[in-house]
Amino acid sequence: MDTLDHAQETLDAMLGYLGFAATVSADRATSTLHVTSGDGPLLIGENGERLEEIQHLLNRIVLDHDKTAPHVHVDIENYRATRDHRLIEEADEIASRVIATGRTVKLEPMNAYQRRLIHHHFKDHPAIATWSPGDDARIKRISLSPR
Repeated sequence: MDTLDHAQETLDAMLGYLGFAATVSADRATSTLHVTSGDGPLLIGENGERLEEIQHLLNRIVLDHDKTAPHVHVDIENYRATRDHRLIEEADEIASRVIATGRTVKLEPMNAYQRRLIHHHFKDHPAIATWSPGDDARIKRISLSPR
């Protein structure tokens, strides 16, 4: 059994033990487990906090089983995909302003996943550079500036 199959079975069991009726499917291309449930809002929590907690717990369990296992993403009712899409759209709008004004803009604080998403989105952009401050804060900002 590979890591994603193990993660899928583990997440399905976790949700079942907690009393949630859910279907868990795997997307091997993105190492994402998609959860469909009538209890989506409860599983997602306020601002996706419970979703992040479920994902964190699942990855801890998977890593205990296999120390070399890759990180598994969890998306409930397409919440993460929608949020990621919205975040990229907002960053693109800000990037347009940066290009037009030539001024650096600091984005709102983000977690590590969101920062990686933004950095990756702009990595080959010819007119925009991104960076995060080097401090030890868990939630950091990203700055967009003209190249």
